[in-house]
Amino acid sequence: MSTNSTMTGRERILTALSIREPDRVPLFVHGINERPIMGIGKHLTDGLPEGKTIAEMNDAERVKMIETLFLILEEFGVDGYTCLPIGPGTEFSGEEPLRDTWGAGFTRSPHGMPVATQHPVRDRADLDRYTPPEPSRDHMILVDLMKARFGESKAVFWMMRGAFVRGWRLVGMDNLMLKMVDDPEFVHQLGSMVAEYNLRELDMLVDAGIDVLVLEDDIAETRAPLISPKFFEEFVNPYNRRVVEAAHAKGLKVVRHSDGNLWSLLDILLRTGYDGLNPLEPQAGMDMKRVKEYCGDRLCLLGNIDCQQLLPYGTVDEVEAAVRQVIDDAAAGGGLIIDSSNTYHPEVKPENVMAVFTATHKHGVYPQRRG
Repeated sequence: MSTNSTMTGRERILTALSIREPDRVPLFVHGINERPIMGIGKHLTDGLPEGKTIAEMNDAERVKMIETLFLILEEFGVDGYTCLPIGPGTEFSGEEPLRDTWGAGFTRSPHGMPVATQHPVRDRADLDRYTPPEPSRDHMILVDLMKARFGESKAVFWMMRGAFVRGWRLVGMDNLMLKMVDDPEFVHQLGSMVAEYNLRELDMLVDAGIDVLVLEDDIAETRAPLISPKFFEEFVNPYNRRVVEAAHAKGLKVVRHSDGNLWSLLDILLRTGYDGLNPLEPQAGMDMKRVKEYCGDRLCLLGNIDCQQLLPYGTVDEVEAAVRQVIDDAAAGGGLIIDSSNTYHPEVKPENVMAVFTATHKHGVYPQRRG
């Protein structure tokens, strides 16, 4: 996709995260499943392992998937991409049974998506005996491949699990919430352990050359957060804040990722000092215009293109209209990055993903520059 852009993708992303206007609205992919990768990739290459999930592919087929992903990022002028930990000991491996280095066990959905269903820690005695893993540089291979392919031309994001998600994967969601009432010290011990791990991983990520840390810590559903603002401030945010402050001290931008309705937590997140917020689900009340008016001068907004209804079932024209509306609502002054409202999941139409990319380039000029 040819453009008259004057910035690299990396420069464009970092400018937007600084709440300044780049040369155009940046385009970002936080996550994309193998099915839309293959649906788009068949227009760019051949020999794709169609019909297979990543867990069913052999090593050569997985390499082909990564190469195809990079072709898509290149061909459609995507400015940044979130790398995930992959390989043995991660949730994104082909191992059976699937268990990560923390000891959490996963069950695959029909589409191959890992869901944590086995939790190695149940009580204080378990936690006292538990030894957390050390971060693995080998799991950062996607960062190395991104840097080798794109150099400084695209922004490299990394998804790090935060205190809440890592905590409930270790001990179980219901158990974690009960412990907030029955055994607060247990939850603080857990949060501290996760933060210490994340800080060690952060050092490796800086050495690897990432640009943006995504602190992935889903904390809400469509109506409200899963825990109260009081519990969030006591049990979750202090441990994530340590990572945010350390990342800033090392020169990184930090994006907070959480699905759901975040309005009752938004002021806390603003005080924490995040540079961006993703994915801004419209069905969860995260209306882009309203969020922009509330905090768009303090927080870069990433996402909001509906992946629940529009991208799976809408038309290309409807997708283009939605992208243009988000740009109209939130691009002025900078601080907007286009992405889906979560990920490009298996049910998303490949042609609609391409429509997001194309529409962002077509309409991604700032309102005051149109004419």
